[in-house]
Amino acid sequence: MTAALAASLTTADRCDRCGAQAYVRARLESGGELLFCAHHARAHLPKLADVASEIVDESDRLHDDTSA
Repeated sequence: MTAALAASLTTADRCDRCGAQAYVRARLESGGELLFCAHHARAHLPKLADVASEIVDESDRLHDDTSA
């Protein structure tokens, strides 16, 4: 089996709950995927862990201080 690396989330990826920029991608065991902002990912993470085959969390980019 070969695994393809998922592309990083971009500013075009939006939270399925509120429309804010998505920082978390959850690939569901049933085949779909959900995108969440950091806030909604934290709120739904316990249940997501039960139904997701993979969770990619890029919320650390929120605190990236490369502008200095």
